[in-house]
Amino acid sequence: MDKQTEFVLRTLEERDIRFVRLWFTDVLGFLKSVAVAPAELEGAFAEGIGFDGSAIEGFARVYESDMLARPDPSTFQILPWRSEAPGTARMFCDILMPDGSPSWADPRFVLKRTLARAAEMGFTFYTHPEIEFFLFERQPGPGEMPVPIDASGYFDQTAHGPGHDFRRQVITLLEAMGISVEFSHHEAAPGQQEIDLRYADALTTADNILTTRQVVKQVALEQGVFASFMPKPFTEYPGSGMHTHLSLFEGDRNAFYEPGAPYQLSKTARAFIAGILRHAPEFTAITNQWVNSYKRLWGGATRTAGAGGEAPSYICWGHNNRSALVRVPMYKPRKGNSTRIEVRSVDSACNPYLAFAVLLGAGLAGIENGYELPEGAEDDVWALTEAERRAMGIAPLPASLDEAIRAMENSELVANILGEHVFDFFLRNKREEWADYRRQVTEYERDRYLRVL
Repeated sequence: MDKQTEFVLRTLEERDIRFVRLWFTDVLGFLKSVAVAPAELEGAFAEGIGFDGSAIEGFARVYESDMLARPDPSTFQILPWRSEAPGTARMFCDILMPDGSPSWADPRFVLKRTLARAAEMGFTFYTHPEIEFFLFERQPGPGEMPVPIDASGYFDQTAHGPGHDFRRQVITLLEAMGISVEFSHHEAAPGQQEIDLRYADALTTADNILTTRQVVKQVALEQGVFASFMPKPFTEYPGSGMHTHLSLFEGDRNAFYEPGAPYQLSKTARAFIAGILRHAPEFTAITNQWVNSYKRLWGGATRTAGAGGEAPSYICWGHNNRSALVRVPMYKPRKGNSTRIEVRSVDSACNPYLAFAVLLGAGLAGIENGYELPEGAEDDVWALTEAERRAMGIAPLPASLDEAIRAMENSELVANILGEHVFDFFLRNKREEWADYRRQVTEYERDRYLRVL
């Protein structure tokens, strides 16, 4: 028995923990949980807990349904919102087949496999997400417009504001679970909040994103409000993204940093960015997986204040340019390890395991194949004409889930990153979502056409 497992079993006894929740996600990123008694945990560490994989989205067909969830002791944390005795803890799980081999349907394994490829090249992959979401006065009923909890805007500080108190409570719980928060503030739209997690390796960050989403929902429930990570709830206000900062390290050295190079970006960094730009259309269905995601990316073509916010619509990069898909933040003198890139298309409703896997895989393809980085875009890309963008070689991101599916289904790179099982299920599920959406008659159509046609 390793030291981490011993620590978990000892803590359960010392802290009177009677329930342990084993967490994992389905292919779409929805959190699943099974509670076990502490007496069963030693066996779970050794062999896993059996469950019916055919009942989980994308995991298995009926005739191959037996699967195992084996807890990862390094993710053990006591749930601070269940403070009354007896206590409750949680651990993330790796999903296994009955013979003990990793399940190819497990999103966590998809990311682990891609991280292993990076490790073979000498790299460790770090990520830092800026998680945006909305708070509403209550959960709206069918056909009812949600009501934001406030009318505040970007960075607004209001005395005893509900968002301020809400963020403080979320951060207190996250830090009690060992999850470090770097910043938090009110975002641009009424009721919109942002919580930025501190840099960590990508697997830890993905676990932390799922925990953050759960904590946000839990605090909202306790405070009598409703939280949503829906990419774009309102036509007139910006949507919720998850701008994600990325970097590769070789040991303690930032592989993206080269003193004296333009923007201090190394050849490795430039090739990594080139990989993301080249393969962006292919992986957008993963980073922006919902029909509503494209209302955020394309929801404000004129980019007037509050219309579309700062979601990117075009495939380009730039130094400190918030209209670009990939932004290179301003370099901090004497802080070479802070050199990083920011991918701005990702939304906070994605499956973070799959999103990080495709971002890393695309960047590694750029490094392995020596992709050349095109010229950066320093202009406001939204303000350019279509002809100007074409002349600069700036192509659009997919404008709908349908376009994103079509780009992904022809991608050998994304198929290799996800594995055949996840790739096929994801595309099948997204085609069904698009077909269902396409059949709907919307309020917009009734308002615009019913009386005049």
